[in-house]
Amino acid sequence: MVIKSKRNFPNLPYFYSLIDWKLPTLSRRKSATLKAQTIDDLARAAKKRVPKVVFDYVEGSALDEIGYSRSQRAIRSVQFNTRILRDVSYVDPSEIIFGKKVDLPIVFGPTGYTRLMHHVGEPAVASAASHNNLIYSLSTMGTVSPLELAEAVPDCRRWFQLYVMKNREDSAAIIKQARDSGFEALILTVDTPVGGIRLRDLRNGLTVPPRIRISTVFAIARKPIWWLNLFTTKKLEFAAFRGWTKSLLELAGTIYSPAISFDDINWLQSAWDGPIIVKGVQSVADAKMLADMGVQGIVLSSHGSRQLDRGVPPIEILQDVVKAVGQKMDVFIDGSFMSGQDVYAAIALGAKAVFIGRAYLYGVMADGERGVEKVIELMRRDFINTMALTGNRNLAEVRQTGAILGTK
Repeated sequence: MVIKSKRNFPNLPYFYSLIDWKLPTLSRRKSATLKAQTIDDLARAAKKRVPKVVFDYVEGSALDEIGYSRSQRAIRSVQFNTRILRDVSYVDPSEIIFGKKVDLPIVFGPTGYTRLMHHVGEPAVASAASHNNLIYSLSTMGTVSPLELAEAVPDCRRWFQLYVMKNREDSAAIIKQARDSGFEALILTVDTPVGGIRLRDLRNGLTVPPRIRISTVFAIARKPIWWLNLFTTKKLEFAAFRGWTKSLLELAGTIYSPAISFDDINWLQSAWDGPIIVKGVQSVADAKMLADMGVQGIVLSSHGSRQLDRGVPPIEILQDVVKAVGQKMDVFIDGSFMSGQDVYAAIALGAKAVFIGRAYLYGVMADGERGVEKVIELMRRDFINTMALTGNRNLAEVRQTGAILGTK
């Protein structure tokens, strides 16, 4: 006997309930953002939006680019410990940083030349950070000044990243501007005594603003919207070095100080009365020295492998550093974090929060502020999902449950 379905008259209300028709967006840029499910999806969209020289600047690192791929492998080698039968109907991914809550354990790290990636630039990123109760860090090599950013996005929690320049008076002047503009913490970058050798930028002849060469004509034809935005908005230049038109390597040689030392930390503590974070720490020994000096935080960082190629991936020393100094200062980390699971790996190994850079630059290149919002959305989705699947309801439990670094 063959069993057959029982037939009914069509149920039109049920049929209508299944229809999910939406008007298509006429913007391919917006459509790509809405469809993105990973940061890699946004990176592919970004590559279609900006000239090769710009995309290479974001994606590239130093020399053979070995260090960046090693960092990615190290992060992805982390295995998560899991607890079961715990009520995870509500999980809280927030963290307290310098006395104030942020909604996710991520910080928008300092990146230079952001208006090169999108014509709104740093304010677009800071605005997305502000809307999501996150912290934005402005670089000395930014294309807006501390004052301009404060006026554009007054409600954003702002940190300022500093290079100790050869001319100490230049450093003091920009520190004063950051203080007067309401920046709450200072990030001293210490892994740039000299500029890294970035072969992509050298081959592409990258300058800010971009020079018009014969090859530029073809680039304009391929990316007309990017060039139109460049030509119809304010002049693209370094806010701290207005008028500079030489290569980025030449600029680095002018501002980076090969004479930087621990004495500069003492000078900075006398010039800045807020929290000081030292970025670019790559050893337990240096972390201990900075803790003894009373620094409030450090960032384990290899500068995204954009300075020294073949350095130690920061996540490989994270647990040792947290064990050595975690009771004295906040330990942050950056480098190659491209998903909420990547961020979870660092938190589970003891980090206070993770600085992201390339991830949000892919978002801003793909679709401006909306692209950055998408980056936050994807990272939040994956981070909260991972918390629930590992049985953790807050970040204290994440750190207690811990993780296993696969490379050890």
